[in-house]
Amino acid sequence: MKWRNMRRSSNVQDVRGGGRSTARTAGGVGIGGVVLALLASLVFGVDPSTVLSGLEGGDLSAPSNVQEAPIDDRDSDFVRAVLGDTEDVWSQVFRKQVGAEYQPPKLVLFSGSVNSACGFAEAATGPFYCPPDQKVYLDMSFFQRVQATAGADADFARSYAIAHEIGHHIQTLLGVSEQVRQLQSRSDEATSNDLSVRLELQADCFAGVWGNSTAQRGLINEQAIKGALDTAAQIGDDYLQRRGRGYVVPESFTHGSSEQRVSWFSRGLKTGDIQQCDTFTKGKI
Repeated sequence: MKWRNMRRSSNVQDVRGGGRSTARTAGGVGIGGVVLALLASLVFGVDPSTVLSGLEGGDLSAPSNVQEAPIDDRDSDFVRAVLGDTEDVWSQVFRKQVGAEYQPPKLVLFSGSVNSACGFAEAATGPFYCPPDQKVYLDMSFFQRVQATAGADADFARSYAIAHEIGHHIQTLLGVSEQVRQLQSRSDEATSNDLSVRLELQADCFAGVWGNSTAQRGLINEQAIKGALDTAAQIGDDYLQRRGRGYVVPESFTHGSSEQRVSWFSRGLKTGDIQQCDTFTKGKI
């Protein structure tokens, strides 16, 4: 992946070693935190329930004054490059396909733990998006562990994880996330789970829309795409349940099967069209 050719974003807040953010609302766990809690169970061998219980903590205090550390290492440079590229791509997509200006999120790099507006999170959580403060949170040790797992081809897999969280930001900007939360608040468990699956699959498709642009510009190759598809497959509910329990309970899915995640990511990747990412139309997903 030719990420060094990408523009660096100025919307990265590096709070590693400088304290931690302490803003929180009573909104519970962010959607992005849930999917990456499952990813943590795959990559790190962490019980997802342990991660999620940690996400529900925190207080309601205002953000603390944090001294931002210099961003000068390879991994944070990679993050700034990928984030900058998502900003450029989604700005174009919004103008051409939505008829609106894109409002980029902030991305917070932290070490160890952080209190977001969605609650307390530790390093094992992986990247997550918090709708109340419209920020993506990322502990850099996540990248080190993905590198150890995926090897030299990890870059696009890591950028896919970021692009998925940006997908949740797109849903917030379009009003999709709020509509889903309202529907879930008056739905039974099965319907609520189905809505959650559709939300996650749409974020996968939006990640693919960004990937379509990188492919068109020759920044990724077939090998990198395969690695990202493999990553999508390995965070499917069926894959994780079979790995963790030894059996699969489709009725309990909240993020989609491996086949679904690969299918929707591929759809965005092939078309670059957000209209192709409508996972909420009634019918099979």
